[in-house]
Amino acid sequence: MAIKDIYEGVLAFQVDKVKELTRTELEAGTDIQTILNDGLIGAMDEVGQKFSEGSLFVPEMLMAAQAMKAGLEILKPHLTEEVSHSKGTVVIGTVKGDLHDIGKNLVAMMMEGAGLSVVDLGVDVDAEKFVEAAKENNAHVVALSALLTTTMPAMDTTIKAIKEAGLDTKSIVGGAPVTEAFANQIGADGHSDDAPGAVELVRRLVGA
Repeated sequence: MAIKDIYEGVLAFQVDKVKELTRTELEAGTDIQTILNDGLIGAMDEVGQKFSEGSLFVPEMLMAAQAMKAGLEILKPHLTEEVSHSKGTVVIGTVKGDLHDIGKNLVAMMMEGAGLSVVDLGVDVDAEKFVEAAKENNAHVVALSALLTTTMPAMDTTIKAIKEAGLDTKSIVGGAPVTEAFANQIGADGHSDDAPGAVELVRRLVGA
């Protein structure tokens, strides 16, 4: 029953409750993957579904993601390397010249909630830093965000740098001005208009 309460707690944006229930389940010896998959990840999948249907919006999605993250923080020290990294590693950041991070933060939180390992480089990240982080973390996917049309060319520069480095890493792009056509033009492996779509895209790319 308590796993269902964790699930409901995420949907109700109850950060403290999710934290407390996750800790209780952990202490009771409940399987970590059950808490993760049936409680936290299951709830975020429903949040993504509701967003797609238009019954839930970005501010609520952020609040749900924060509640999920609170539970995830409790689980993290107990997750084995195999469990925490089994679904793939994503390096994410807002490209050079762009300081916007709300959308990027939401995508990062939802990816963590989907069981992916996320390396968040923050904002104003140059191409070299993305390449370095992808190498260091054996990233499966590099996710690039931009909110300004003036910083979109930095996505092109970064994807070229990833390819020139000979990395077998997929790249995805997103942000308000970024279109499917632009993603195709710069050779990205995918594009999404929103956070749930980005999670689905990465799941497809890493086969999770």
